[in-house]
Amino acid sequence: MSTDSHDQAPLVAHLIELRNRLLKSIIVILVIFLGLYYFANDLYLIVSEPLRMLLPKGSTLIATEVASPFLAPLKLTFAISVLISIPFTLYQAWSFIAPALYKNEKTVAIPLLISSVILFYAGVLFAYYVVLPLIFGFFTSVGPSDVRVMTDINNYLNFVLKLFFAFGITFEIPVATYLLIKAGITTVEKLSKKRPYIILGCFVIGMLLTPPDIFSQTLLAVPMWMLFEMGLLAGRTVKVVVDNEAEEATETN
Repeated sequence: MSTDSHDQAPLVAHLIELRNRLLKSIIVILVIFLGLYYFANDLYLIVSEPLRMLLPKGSTLIATEVASPFLAPLKLTFAISVLISIPFTLYQAWSFIAPALYKNEKTVAIPLLISSVILFYAGVLFAYYVVLPLIFGFFTSVGPSDVRVMTDINNYLNFVLKLFFAFGITFEIPVATYLLIKAGITTVEKLSKKRPYIILGCFVIGMLLTPPDIFSQTLLAVPMWMLFEMGLLAGRTVKVVVDNEAEEATETN
C-alpha cells in the first residue's frame, strides 16, 4: 500500500468521526425540540413576559403575518433546543479534539470548557432578567402618550434571540482573554495598555448588536468591559505560572 493511502486512512477516519459526532448533536437537538414542541406557546409567553408586563393598558403583542402565530413559537422552541444542547455539543467537540491534546493541555481545557458553558448561560440569563426589562421599560415609557404600542410577535422574537446570543457570546470574553494570554499571543501588560481602545471597541460592538440608542449600547458595552477586566485578572495567573516555571528551570541549571 502506498504512503498516500496510509496518510488518507487516518484523515478519512477523522472525517467519519466528525460526521458521527455532528449527527449525534443534531439528533439531541431534534429530541429536545420534539420534547419541547408541546410547550411552544407557553415558552413564547415566558420569553415575551419582559415586554408584556411593561406594555401600557390596552396594548398587546400582535401577529402581522398569517403564519406568525405558528412559526414564531416554532422558531423559539428550536432556538431553545439549541441552547439546551450546547453542553452536549461542546462535549462532542471536546471528545473529538481531546486525543490530540497533551495532558497539561487537557487539565486547562476542561475547566475552560465548563466555564464557557456557565458563562454563556449566564449571559442569556443576564439578558432576560436585567437587559430586557430595562430596555423595554425605557422604550415603552418614552413614546408619545397617544401612540398605542403594538409589537409584532415575530419581530419581538428576532430581537430577543439576537440579544440572547449576543450576551451569551459576550460573556465568553474572560475565557477568550485568558486563552490569548495562555497561548502567548499577548500579555496582561499589552492588553492593559490597550484598554482605552478596547473600551471604545466594546461600545462599537454594542452599537452594532443592539437597537440604535445609547441606553441599549451601554447595557452591552459595560458588561463587555467588566468581563474583559475579569479576563485580565485570570490572565495574571498565567504570568505567575510562567514565572514559577522559569525560576524552576533556572534553579535546575
